[in-house]
Amino acid sequence: MSSELLSYEPATGAELWRGAIGDVDAEVAAARASWAGWAAQPLAYRVEALRRVANVVRARADAFADIIARETGKPLWEAHTEVDSVIAKVDISVTAYAERTPQRRLEAQMGSRMALRHKPHGVLAVLGPYNFPAHLPNGHIIPALLAGNAVVFKPSEKTPATGEFLVGCFHAGGIPEGCLRLLIGGAAEGKALAAHDGIDGLLFTGSAHTGIALNRAFATRPEKILALEMGGNNPIIVWDSPDLHAAAVVVVQSAFTSAGQRCTAARRLIVDQKLYDPLMAEIIKIVKRIIVDEPHASPAPFMGPVIDNDSADLLSESFLELMMRGGRPIQHLERPIANRPFLRPALIDTTDLNDRPDIELFGPILQVIRKTSFADAITEANNTRYGLSASLLSQDPALYDQFWANARAGIVNWNKPTNGASSKAPFGGIGWSGNHRPSAYYAADYCAYPVVSSEADQARASIGVGLRDG
Repeated sequence: MSSELLSYEPATGAELWRGAIGDVDAEVAAARASWAGWAAQPLAYRVEALRRVANVVRARADAFADIIARETGKPLWEAHTEVDSVIAKVDISVTAYAERTPQRRLEAQMGSRMALRHKPHGVLAVLGPYNFPAHLPNGHIIPALLAGNAVVFKPSEKTPATGEFLVGCFHAGGIPEGCLRLLIGGAAEGKALAAHDGIDGLLFTGSAHTGIALNRAFATRPEKILALEMGGNNPIIVWDSPDLHAAAVVVVQSAFTSAGQRCTAARRLIVDQKLYDPLMAEIIKIVKRIIVDEPHASPAPFMGPVIDNDSADLLSESFLELMMRGGRPIQHLERPIANRPFLRPALIDTTDLNDRPDIELFGPILQVIRKTSFADAITEANNTRYGLSASLLSQDPALYDQFWANARAGIVNWNKPTNGASSKAPFGGIGWSGNHRPSAYYAADYCAYPVVSSEADQARASIGVGLRDG
Protein backbone atom coordinates (compact mmCIF):
# COMPACT_ATOMS: atom_id res chain seq x y z
CA MET A 1 0.00 0.00 0.00
CA SER A 2 1.33 3.44 -0.94
CA SER A 3 2.26 5.86 1.84
CA GLU A 4 1.42 8.81 -0.42
CA LEU A 5 -1.73 10.22 -1.96
CA LEU A 6 -1.54 11.86 -5.38
CA SER A 7 -3.95 14.29 -7.02
CA TYR A 8 -4.22 14.86 -10.77
CA GLU A 9 -5.80 17.61 -12.84
CA PRO A 10 -8.86 16.12 -14.58
CA ALA A 11 -8.51 18.43 -17.58
CA THR A 12 -4.89 17.54 -18.36
CA GLY A 13 -3.99 14.41 -16.41
CA ALA A 14 -0.98 16.25 -14.94
CA GLU A 15 0.05 15.58 -11.38
CA LEU A 16 -1.06 18.49 -9.19
CA TRP A 17 -0.18 17.46 -5.64
CA ARG A 18 1.16 14.65 -3.51
CA GLY A 19 1.29 14.17 0.24
CA ALA A 20 1.78 11.59 2.95
CA ILE A 21 -1.14 9.47 4.17
CA GLY A 22 -2.13 10.69 7.63
CA ASP A 23 -2.27 8.87 10.97
CA VAL A 24 -5.89 8.72 12.15
CA ASP A 25 -5.02 8.05 15.80
CA ALA A 26 -2.53 10.93 15.92
CA GLU A 27 -4.92 13.44 14.34
CA VAL A 28 -7.80 12.53 16.64
CA ALA A 29 -5.50 12.66 19.68
CA ALA A 30 -4.25 16.12 18.72
CA ALA A 31 -7.81 17.41 18.33
CA ARG A 32 -8.93 15.85 21.61
CA ALA A 33 -6.01 17.44 23.45
CA SER A 34 -6.91 20.88 22.08
CA TRP A 35 -10.69 21.16 22.05
CA ALA A 36 -11.29 21.96 25.74
CA GLY A 37 -9.05 25.01 25.62
CA TRP A 38 -10.78 26.23 22.48
CA ALA A 39 -14.23 25.64 23.96
CA ALA A 40 -13.25 27.62 27.07
CA GLN A 41 -12.60 30.74 25.02
CA PRO A 42 -15.42 33.31 24.93
CA LEU A 43 -17.70 33.15 21.90
CA ALA A 44 -16.49 36.62 20.84
CA TYR A 45 -12.93 35.28 20.70
CA ARG A 46 -13.92 32.42 18.41
CA VAL A 47 -15.96 34.78 16.21
CA GLU A 48 -13.03 37.14 15.72
CA ALA A 49 -10.67 34.25 14.99
CA LEU A 50 -12.97 32.98 12.25
CA ARG A 51 -13.33 36.47 10.80
CA ARG A 52 -9.56 36.58 10.51
CA VAL A 53 -9.78 33.31 8.59
CA ALA A 54 -12.23 34.94 6.18
CA ASN A 55 -9.74 37.76 5.64
CA VAL A 56 -6.97 35.26 4.89
CA VAL A 57 -9.17 33.51 2.33
CA ARG A 58 -10.05 36.87 0.80
CA ALA A 59 -6.37 37.73 0.44
CA ARG A 60 -5.61 34.35 -1.13
CA ALA A 61 -8.75 34.16 -3.27
CA ASP A 62 -7.05 33.97 -6.65
CA ALA A 63 -4.66 31.20 -5.63
CA PHE A 64 -7.49 29.35 -3.89
CA ALA A 65 -9.77 29.51 -6.93
CA ASP A 66 -6.92 28.37 -9.16
CA ILE A 67 -6.25 25.23 -7.14
CA ILE A 68 -9.98 24.39 -6.90
CA ALA A 69 -10.32 24.78 -10.67
CA ARG A 70 -7.25 22.68 -11.44
CA GLU A 71 -8.13 19.90 -9.00
CA THR A 72 -11.85 19.58 -9.81
CA GLY A 73 -11.84 20.68 -13.45
CA LYS A 74 -14.60 23.23 -12.84
CA PRO A 75 -14.34 26.55 -14.71
CA LEU A 76 -12.30 29.25 -13.01
CA TRP A 77 -15.33 31.54 -12.74
CA GLU A 78 -17.17 28.84 -10.83
CA ALA A 79 -14.19 28.19 -8.56
CA HIS A 80 -14.23 31.89 -7.66
CA THR A 81 -17.88 31.62 -6.60
CA GLU A 82 -16.89 28.72 -4.33
CA VAL A 83 -14.20 30.83 -2.67
CA ASP A 84 -16.74 33.62 -2.19
CA SER A 85 -19.02 31.13 -0.42
CA VAL A 86 -16.18 30.12 1.92
CA ILE A 87 -15.70 33.76 2.90
CA ALA A 88 -19.41 34.47 3.34
CA LYS A 89 -19.90 31.41 5.55
CA VAL A 90 -18.34 33.08 8.59
CA ASP A 91 -20.85 35.91 8.98
CA ILE A 92 -23.74 33.61 8.04
CA SER A 93 -22.67 31.12 10.71
CA VAL A 94 -22.29 33.81 13.36
CA THR A 95 -25.85 34.98 12.67
CA ALA A 96 -27.15 31.40 12.61
CA TYR A 97 -25.43 30.53 15.89
CA ALA A 98 -27.00 33.56 17.58
CA GLU A 99 -30.44 32.66 16.26
CA ARG A 100 -30.39 28.87 16.60
CA THR A 101 -28.32 28.41 19.79
CA PRO A 102 -28.63 31.56 21.92
CA GLN A 103 -28.52 31.79 25.68
CA ARG A 104 -32.03 32.29 27.05
CA ARG A 105 -33.76 32.83 30.35
CA LEU A 106 -36.93 30.78 30.67
CA GLU A 107 -39.90 31.13 32.97
CA ALA A 108 -39.46 29.35 36.30
CA GLN A 109 -41.11 29.04 39.69
CA MET A 110 -40.80 31.87 42.16
CA GLY A 111 -37.33 32.20 43.62
CA SER A 112 -35.55 30.24 40.91
CA ARG A 113 -34.23 30.74 37.40
CA MET A 114 -34.33 28.59 34.27
CA ALA A 115 -31.46 28.98 31.78
CA LEU A 116 -30.90 27.53 28.32
CA ARG A 117 -27.32 27.35 27.07
CA HIS A 118 -25.45 25.21 24.53
CA LYS A 119 -22.28 23.14 24.75
CA PRO A 120 -20.01 21.78 22.01
CA HIS A 121 -19.86 18.03 21.47
CA GLY A 122 -16.07 17.82 21.58
CA VAL A 123 -14.21 16.45 18.56
CA LEU A 124 -16.15 16.29 15.30
CA ALA A 125 -15.00 14.50 12.16
CA VAL A 126 -15.79 16.09 8.79
CA LEU A 127 -15.72 14.02 5.60
CA GLY A 128 -15.72 16.27 2.54
CA PRO A 129 -16.78 15.64 -1.09
CA TYR A 130 -14.88 16.41 -4.28
CA ASN A 131 -17.48 18.48 -6.14
CA PHE A 132 -17.29 21.46 -3.75
CA PRO A 133 -14.08 20.56 -1.94
CA ALA A 134 -13.83 23.89 -0.09
CA HIS A 135 -17.38 25.18 0.30
CA LEU A 136 -19.12 22.04 1.55
CA PRO A 137 -16.63 20.93 4.24
CA ASN A 138 -16.21 24.57 5.22
CA GLY A 139 -19.97 24.62 5.82
CA HIS A 140 -19.38 22.07 8.60
CA ILE A 141 -16.01 23.29 9.87
CA ILE A 142 -16.92 26.91 10.60
CA PRO A 143 -20.13 26.18 12.59
CA ALA A 144 -18.31 23.39 14.46
CA LEU A 145 -15.40 25.63 15.44
CA LEU A 146 -17.72 28.49 16.27
CA ALA A 147 -19.61 26.29 18.73
CA GLY A 148 -16.34 25.34 20.45
CA ASN A 149 -15.60 21.95 18.89
CA ALA A 150 -12.30 20.73 17.52
CA VAL A 151 -12.40 19.22 14.02
CA VAL A 152 -10.60 16.44 12.17
CA PHE A 153 -11.19 17.04 8.47
CA LYS A 154 -10.59 14.38 5.84
CA PRO A 155 -11.01 15.81 2.34
CA SER A 156 -11.98 13.58 -0.54
CA GLU A 157 -9.04 11.54 -1.80
CA LYS A 158 -9.77 13.17 -5.17
CA THR A 159 -9.27 16.73 -3.88
CA PRO A 160 -6.62 16.71 -1.12
CA ALA A 161 -4.80 19.80 -2.40
CA THR A 162 -7.90 21.95 -1.92
CA GLY A 163 -8.40 20.51 1.56
CA GLU A 164 -4.81 21.31 2.50
CA PHE A 165 -5.16 24.87 1.17
CA LEU A 166 -8.40 25.39 3.14
CA VAL A 167 -6.90 24.17 6.42
CA GLY A 168 -3.84 26.34 5.82
CA CYS A 169 -6.09 29.39 5.66
CA PHE A 170 -7.62 28.52 9.03
CA HIS A 171 -4.23 28.11 10.67
CA ALA A 172 -2.93 31.33 9.08
CA GLY A 173 -5.96 33.13 10.51
CA GLY A 174 -5.09 32.03 14.02
CA ILE A 175 -7.17 28.91 14.57
CA PRO A 176 -4.96 26.68 16.77
CA GLU A 177 -3.46 23.85 14.78
CA GLY A 178 -4.72 21.33 17.32
CA CYS A 179 -8.31 22.51 16.84
CA LEU A 180 -8.42 21.81 13.11
CA ARG A 181 -6.54 18.76 11.93
CA LEU A 182 -6.09 17.67 8.32
CA LEU A 183 -6.27 13.93 7.67
CA ILE A 184 -4.99 12.94 4.24
CA GLY A 185 -6.09 9.54 3.02
CA GLY A 186 -8.53 7.40 1.12
CA ALA A 187 -11.46 5.16 1.98
CA ALA A 188 -9.53 3.25 4.66
CA GLU A 189 -8.68 6.42 6.56
CA GLY A 190 -12.25 7.66 6.21
CA LYS A 191 -13.61 4.42 7.67
CA ALA A 192 -11.10 4.47 10.51
CA LEU A 193 -11.94 8.08 11.36
CA ALA A 194 -15.69 7.40 11.34
CA ALA A 195 -15.24 4.40 13.64
CA HIS A 196 -12.78 6.08 16.00
CA ASP A 197 -13.74 6.13 19.68
CA GLY A 198 -12.12 9.53 20.05
CA ILE A 199 -14.65 11.44 17.95
CA ASP A 200 -17.94 12.72 19.32
CA GLY A 201 -19.68 12.96 15.98
CA LEU A 202 -19.38 12.87 12.20
CA LEU A 203 -20.52 15.44 9.64
CA PHE A 204 -20.70 13.88 6.18
CA THR A 205 -21.40 15.02 2.63
CA GLY A 206 -21.30 12.39 -0.10
CA SER A 207 -23.04 9.45 -1.72
CA ALA A 208 -26.11 7.66 -0.39
CA HIS A 209 -24.19 4.37 -0.44
CA THR A 210 -21.58 5.69 1.99
CA GLY A 211 -24.09 7.65 4.05
CA ILE A 212 -26.30 4.61 4.61
CA ALA A 213 -23.26 2.57 5.67
CA LEU A 214 -22.38 5.30 8.17
CA ASN A 215 -25.95 5.38 9.44
CA ARG A 216 -25.79 1.64 10.12
CA ALA A 217 -22.42 1.95 11.84
CA PHE A 218 -23.66 4.72 14.13
CA ALA A 219 -26.93 2.93 14.98
CA THR A 220 -25.38 1.45 18.11
CA ARG A 221 -23.63 4.71 19.06
CA PRO A 222 -26.45 7.09 20.04
CA GLU A 223 -23.99 9.20 22.03
CA LYS A 224 -22.39 10.39 18.79
CA ILE A 225 -23.96 13.03 16.56
CA LEU A 226 -24.31 12.08 12.86
CA ALA A 227 -25.28 14.56 10.14
CA LEU A 228 -25.69 13.16 6.62
CA GLU A 229 -26.16 14.96 3.29
CA MET A 230 -26.38 12.34 0.57
CA GLY A 231 -27.46 13.83 -2.73
CA GLY A 232 -30.59 13.41 -4.82
CA ASN A 233 -32.40 12.12 -7.88
CA ASN A 234 -33.98 15.52 -8.35
CA PRO A 235 -36.99 16.31 -10.59
CA ILE A 236 -37.79 19.50 -12.49
CA ILE A 237 -41.30 19.80 -13.94
CA VAL A 238 -42.18 22.05 -16.88
CA TRP A 239 -45.94 22.63 -17.08
CA ASP A 240 -48.04 25.46 -18.46
CA SER A 241 -44.93 27.56 -19.12
CA PRO A 242 -45.39 29.90 -22.10
CA ASP A 243 -41.77 31.16 -22.20
CA LEU A 244 -40.11 27.94 -23.31
CA HIS A 245 -36.73 29.57 -23.91
CA ALA A 246 -36.57 30.74 -20.28
CA ALA A 247 -37.73 27.31 -19.15
CA ALA A 248 -35.01 25.68 -21.24
CA VAL A 249 -32.35 27.92 -19.72
CA VAL A 250 -33.46 27.00 -16.18
CA VAL A 251 -33.47 23.30 -17.09
CA VAL A 252 -29.94 23.51 -18.53
CA GLN A 253 -28.70 25.41 -15.47
CA SER A 254 -30.29 22.82 -13.20
CA ALA A 255 -28.96 19.78 -15.02
CA PHE A 256 -25.54 20.76 -16.35
CA THR A 257 -23.95 23.39 -14.09
CA SER A 258 -20.75 21.92 -12.58
CA ALA A 259 -20.96 19.20 -15.27
CA GLY A 260 -23.97 17.85 -13.39
CA GLN A 261 -21.81 17.19 -10.31
CA ARG A 262 -24.07 18.87 -7.79
CA CYS A 263 -26.22 17.01 -5.30
CA THR A 264 -29.07 19.39 -6.23
CA ALA A 265 -28.66 18.94 -10.00
CA ALA A 266 -31.80 18.03 -11.94
CA ARG A 267 -31.63 14.36 -12.93
CA ARG A 268 -35.18 14.03 -14.31
CA LEU A 269 -37.10 16.49 -16.49
CA ILE A 270 -40.83 15.83 -16.30
CA VAL A 271 -42.69 17.67 -19.04
CA ASP A 272 -46.25 18.12 -20.24
CA GLN A 273 -46.63 15.97 -23.36
CA LYS A 274 -47.97 19.01 -25.24
CA LEU A 275 -44.76 20.98 -24.55
CA TYR A 276 -42.33 18.17 -25.20
CA ASP A 277 -41.31 18.87 -28.81
CA PRO A 278 -40.93 22.66 -28.58
CA LEU A 279 -39.18 22.47 -25.19
CA MET A 280 -36.71 19.85 -26.43
CA ALA A 281 -35.97 22.04 -29.44
CA GLU A 282 -35.11 24.97 -27.15
CA ILE A 283 -32.99 22.85 -24.81
CA ILE A 284 -31.03 21.29 -27.68
CA LYS A 285 -30.28 24.75 -29.11
CA ILE A 286 -28.68 25.74 -25.80
CA VAL A 287 -26.90 22.42 -25.24
CA LYS A 288 -25.26 22.63 -28.66
CA ARG A 289 -23.87 26.06 -27.73
CA ILE A 290 -22.39 24.96 -24.38
CA ILE A 291 -18.61 25.30 -24.20
CA VAL A 292 -16.95 22.33 -22.52
CA ASP A 293 -13.27 23.04 -21.91
CA GLU A 294 -10.45 23.20 -19.39
CA PRO A 295 -10.90 25.55 -16.40
CA HIS A 296 -8.75 28.46 -17.62
CA ALA A 297 -9.83 28.39 -21.27
CA SER A 298 -10.86 31.51 -23.15
CA PRO A 299 -13.69 31.99 -23.89
CA ALA A 300 -14.71 30.74 -20.48
CA PRO A 301 -16.44 27.35 -20.55
CA PHE A 302 -19.84 26.64 -19.07
CA MET A 303 -18.63 23.17 -18.05
CA GLY A 304 -15.34 21.49 -17.35
CA PRO A 305 -14.67 17.75 -17.20
CA VAL A 306 -16.12 15.42 -14.59
CA ILE A 307 -13.74 14.55 -11.78
CA ASP A 308 -11.86 11.63 -13.41
CA ASN A 309 -11.87 8.98 -16.12
CA ASP A 310 -13.45 6.37 -13.87
CA SER A 311 -16.44 8.65 -13.33
CA ALA A 312 -16.67 9.41 -17.05
CA ASP A 313 -16.55 5.68 -17.86
CA LEU A 314 -19.29 4.93 -15.33
CA LEU A 315 -21.52 7.67 -16.72
CA SER A 316 -21.00 6.38 -20.28
CA GLU A 317 -21.94 2.89 -19.15
CA SER A 318 -25.02 4.22 -17.35
CA PHE A 319 -26.18 6.05 -20.48
CA LEU A 320 -25.80 2.86 -22.51
CA GLU A 321 -27.71 0.92 -19.86
CA LEU A 322 -30.61 3.40 -20.07
CA MET A 323 -30.63 2.89 -23.85
CA MET A 324 -30.62 -0.89 -23.47
CA ARG A 325 -33.61 -0.65 -21.13
CA GLY A 326 -35.58 1.25 -23.76
CA GLY A 327 -34.46 4.84 -23.35
CA ARG A 328 -34.48 6.95 -26.50
CA PRO A 329 -31.44 9.25 -26.87
CA ILE A 330 -32.28 12.87 -27.60
CA GLN A 331 -28.68 14.07 -27.27
CA HIS A 332 -25.94 11.45 -26.93
CA LEU A 333 -23.32 11.57 -24.19
CA GLU A 334 -20.24 12.50 -26.19
CA ARG A 335 -16.63 12.26 -25.01
CA PRO A 336 -14.72 14.68 -27.24
CA ILE A 337 -11.19 13.89 -25.97
CA ALA A 338 -10.09 10.28 -25.61
CA ASN A 339 -8.73 9.34 -22.18
CA ARG A 340 -9.86 12.61 -20.62
CA PRO A 341 -13.09 12.97 -18.59
CA PHE A 342 -14.72 15.68 -20.70
CA LEU A 343 -18.38 14.89 -21.43
CA ARG A 344 -20.88 16.85 -23.47
CA PRO A 345 -24.38 17.15 -21.93
CA ALA A 346 -26.77 14.32 -22.73
CA LEU A 347 -30.56 13.93 -22.76
CA ILE A 348 -32.46 10.68 -22.96
CA ASP A 349 -36.21 10.04 -23.06
CA THR A 350 -36.98 7.36 -20.46
CA THR A 351 -40.77 7.71 -20.51
CA ASP A 352 -41.31 4.10 -21.56
CA LEU A 353 -38.89 2.50 -19.09
CA ASN A 354 -40.80 0.26 -16.69
CA ASP A 355 -37.83 -0.25 -14.40
CA ARG A 356 -36.24 3.20 -14.43
CA PRO A 357 -33.27 2.99 -12.01
CA ASP A 358 -33.61 5.23 -8.96
CA ILE A 359 -29.97 6.27 -8.77
CA GLU A 360 -28.03 9.50 -8.70
CA LEU A 361 -26.21 9.75 -12.03
CA PHE A 362 -23.59 12.25 -10.87
CA GLY A 363 -22.81 13.92 -14.16
CA PRO A 364 -24.31 15.67 -17.22
CA ILE A 365 -27.12 13.21 -18.02
CA LEU A 366 -30.76 14.35 -17.93
CA GLN A 367 -33.60 11.86 -18.23
CA VAL A 368 -36.78 13.23 -19.84
CA ILE A 369 -40.20 11.86 -18.91
CA ARG A 370 -43.45 12.86 -20.64
CA LYS A 371 -46.75 13.06 -18.75
CA THR A 372 -50.30 14.05 -19.72
CA SER A 373 -51.63 15.15 -16.32
CA PHE A 374 -50.13 17.31 -13.61
CA ALA A 375 -51.12 14.82 -10.94
CA ASP A 376 -49.10 12.16 -12.77
CA ALA A 377 -46.19 14.59 -13.04
CA ILE A 378 -46.12 15.05 -9.26
CA THR A 379 -46.37 11.30 -8.75
CA GLU A 380 -43.40 10.85 -11.05
CA ALA A 381 -41.45 13.60 -9.24
CA ASN A 382 -41.93 11.66 -6.00
CA ASN A 383 -41.00 8.35 -7.63
CA THR A 384 -37.65 8.21 -5.87
CA ARG A 385 -36.13 7.19 -2.57
CA TYR A 386 -34.34 10.54 -2.50
CA GLY A 387 -35.84 13.86 -1.51
CA LEU A 388 -33.39 16.73 -1.79
CA SER A 389 -34.53 19.25 -4.40
CA ALA A 390 -37.48 19.69 -6.76
CA SER A 391 -38.56 22.55 -9.05
CA LEU A 392 -41.66 23.54 -10.97
CA LEU A 393 -41.59 25.82 -14.02
CA SER A 394 -45.10 27.19 -14.47
CA GLN A 395 -46.93 30.51 -14.41
CA ASP A 396 -49.93 29.06 -12.59
CA PRO A 397 -49.75 29.76 -8.81
CA ALA A 398 -52.40 27.12 -8.16
CA LEU A 399 -50.15 24.48 -9.73
CA TYR A 400 -47.27 25.61 -7.52
CA ASP A 401 -49.49 25.38 -4.42
CA GLN A 402 -50.35 21.82 -5.42
CA PHE A 403 -46.72 21.02 -6.18
CA TRP A 404 -45.41 22.51 -2.92
CA ALA A 405 -47.97 20.63 -0.85
CA ASN A 406 -47.20 17.26 -2.43
CA ALA A 407 -43.53 17.35 -3.43
CA ARG A 408 -41.39 15.26 -1.08
CA ALA A 409 -38.17 17.25 -0.91
CA GLY A 410 -36.31 19.54 1.45
CA ILE A 411 -35.95 22.21 -1.26
CA VAL A 412 -39.03 23.01 -3.36
CA ASN A 413 -38.58 25.81 -5.92
CA TRP A 414 -40.87 27.69 -8.31
CA ASN A 415 -39.54 29.01 -11.63
CA LYS A 416 -36.01 28.64 -10.28
CA PRO A 417 -33.33 25.98 -10.83
CA THR A 418 -33.07 22.94 -8.59
CA ASN A 419 -29.54 24.01 -7.63
CA GLY A 420 -28.02 27.22 -6.26
CA ALA A 421 -29.35 26.92 -2.71
CA SER A 422 -28.55 29.82 -0.36
CA SER A 423 -26.34 29.31 2.71
CA LYS A 424 -28.69 31.70 4.51
CA ALA A 425 -31.33 28.94 4.60
CA PRO A 426 -31.29 25.37 5.88
CA PHE A 427 -30.07 22.80 3.37
CA GLY A 428 -31.09 19.16 3.46
CA GLY A 429 -33.56 16.57 2.31
CA ILE A 430 -35.52 13.50 3.27
CA GLY A 431 -35.39 9.84 2.36
CA TRP A 432 -31.98 8.86 1.01
CA SER A 433 -30.96 12.53 0.83
CA GLY A 434 -30.27 12.96 4.53
CA ASN A 435 -31.11 12.07 8.11
CA HIS A 436 -33.16 15.12 9.10
CA ARG A 437 -30.13 17.17 10.12
CA PRO A 438 -30.10 19.94 7.50
CA SER A 439 -26.88 21.85 7.04
CA ALA A 440 -26.11 25.44 5.91
CA TYR A 441 -28.02 27.83 8.20
CA TYR A 442 -29.15 24.97 10.46
CA ALA A 443 -25.64 23.54 10.92
CA ALA A 444 -25.60 25.23 14.32
CA ASP A 445 -28.22 22.70 15.45
CA TYR A 446 -25.88 19.71 15.21
CA CYS A 447 -22.67 21.46 16.32
CA ALA A 448 -23.86 22.09 19.88
CA TYR A 449 -26.35 20.50 22.24
CA PRO A 450 -28.81 22.34 24.51
CA VAL A 451 -28.33 22.34 28.29
CA VAL A 452 -31.26 23.43 30.46
CA SER A 453 -30.46 24.56 34.01
CA SER A 454 -32.80 25.21 36.93
CA GLU A 455 -30.93 27.60 39.22
CA ALA A 456 -31.33 29.31 42.60
CA ASP A 457 -28.91 31.22 44.83
CA GLN A 458 -29.42 28.78 47.70
CA ALA A 459 -31.20 25.50 48.31
CA ARG A 460 -34.72 25.71 49.76
CA ALA A 461 -36.82 22.55 49.88
CA SER A 462 -39.50 20.77 51.85
CA ILE A 463 -41.49 17.54 51.61
CA GLY A 464 -45.17 18.14 52.32
CA VAL A 465 -46.60 14.63 52.16
CA GLY A 466 -45.58 11.03 52.73
CA LEU A 467 -43.40 11.47 55.87
CA ARG A 468 -44.09 10.18 59.41
CA ASP A 469 -44.16 12.72 62.18
CA GLY A 470 -40.68 13.39 63.41
